[in-house]
Amino acid sequence: MKLFVGLGNPGREYERTRHNIGFIAIDELAHRHGIPLNQQKFNGIYGSGMINGEKVFLLKPLTYMNLSGECVRPFMDYFDIDIEDLVVLYDEMDIPTGKLRLRGKGSAGGHNGIKSLIQHLGTQEFQRIRIGVDRPSNGMSVVNHVLSNFYEEEVADVVDGVKRAADACEYFLKHPFVEVMNQFNKK
Repeated sequence: MKLFVGLGNPGREYERTRHNIGFIAIDELAHRHGIPLNQQKFNGIYGSGMINGEKVFLLKPLTYMNLSGECVRPFMDYFDIDIEDLVVLYDEMDIPTGKLRLRGKGSAGGHNGIKSLIQHLGTQEFQRIRIGVDRPSNGMSVVNHVLSNFYEEEVADVVDGVKRAADACEYFLKHPFVEVMNQFNKK
């Protein structure tokens, strides 16, 4: 049993923002495998189903980014999901738009959603798929950048990155995460 968590903010005004690329990746997985995200628990929306012969949960915390751990920890406890079966998908400004970087552990690196997860999970050792959203330009603040929509010229890269993030999740169902990192970090 695996848990894929996409980080983002609830509400229509945030749907297509950079900060919500984790939600977008979860939606891609749900769409590919016909898993409706129509159940609620612990202030999160989720769905469950089978992918590649393995039971999976797809979860989007509705707590707002900075409180993501308040949803994920009780969800994992309730469904008895081990930390090594968790993969978190989220936005990363230090990576070009649409590119991926996978890690098996690490600090929050200034990401408030990851800070919340580390606090509530009591460890930095959980698997992550970071999807690039690039750094702000033209003097835009970090907050305004991550809460902005992608530019039209970025959309193809975003679509590619989201699809590759979903591919990496599927690959994880058949391979150890270190192999997933080796496969998807080189592209």
